[in-house]
Amino acid sequence: MLLQSLLQQTPNIMNMLIFAFLAVMLLLGVLGFVTYAILAERKVMGFMQLRQGPSVTGGRYGLLQTVADVLKLLLKEDVIPKIADKPLFILAPVITFVPAFVVLAVLPFTENLGFADIGIALLYYVAISGLSVIGIMIGGWASNNKYSLIGGMRAAAQMISYEIPLVLSVIGVIMLSGSLNLTTIVEAQSDLWFVVYQPVAFFIFFTAAVAELNRVPFDLPEAESELVAGYHVEYSGFRFAFFMLAEYVYLFAMAALTTLIFLGGWHSLPFLSFIPGTIWFVLKFMLVVFVLLWIRFTFPRIRGDQLMEFAWKVLIPLALANIFITALIRGLFL
Repeated sequence: MLLQSLLQQTPNIMNMLIFAFLAVMLLLGVLGFVTYAILAERKVMGFMQLRQGPSVTGGRYGLLQTVADVLKLLLKEDVIPKIADKPLFILAPVITFVPAFVVLAVLPFTENLGFADIGIALLYYVAISGLSVIGIMIGGWASNNKYSLIGGMRAAAQMISYEIPLVLSVIGVIMLSGSLNLTTIVEAQSDLWFVVYQPVAFFIFFTAAVAELNRVPFDLPEAESELVAGYHVEYSGFRFAFFMLAEYVYLFAMAALTTLIFLGGWHSLPFLSFIPGTIWFVLKFMLVVFVLLWIRFTFPRIRGDQLMEFAWKVLIPLALANIFITALIRGLFL
């Protein structure tokens, strides 16, 4: 009976082991992306500013510079301020960091490579990613530092405000594809990508995504020149690394989501259909990442009042207008 039971359970155990192995490989791949995305950011920034960037550690291209920086962070002393709320201070980086990895579960990278193909994947992504703002706010408050608190409040106000146009912008895509499932949304773009059908929605989504990632010109929560690094000013060592890691994992996730929703995912251009879908996904993904980096080196930081006004007075009305026009066109012509 025991042997029969083991034989019956073996396929399930094997499936679980394979799934766990693939999940670990995904996490390692994302960590590798984070490591070299930081290096690419510094090298591209140096190129655009007529300087070298990292060029010592790891040879003339500085290939091990980020690895050295990560090791330095992990080996630094973990300092907790005496007047900080210690339990919340310790918990905040975890609350910020964990959702960044959890959202990766619903992102299909090719037609056959994905983990959780659920019907409400897009809603799941938005809901889970919104939890990170709680960790940021807790980190700012638990530090018992006025600069941290101001940075945390700025981050909460900004991220909640820009989540609204981010969600509204994809409603037109949902109406055209008829689904919240990301695989179905990609398959609906087999003939023409949604960036062509929904250019206004793409502009709103991409702008709100930059704000959600706290990147220039929307980096007020971490504005070093004004807030001494913002909500994580009291963090050091590996806890500080958790905040930075979450930010760059979200960069990976948001670039992948943009590729899936608006750029056709793994679908190719009609005259280049001989190129595998995996290559197409990677190329589109890298293009989105490069544009996100490019924006950081190009635009100045905007003022806080301009940031909030742009979300509530420009992006949200535009997103609502786009929903109305999409519904009208779909009702009349589709």
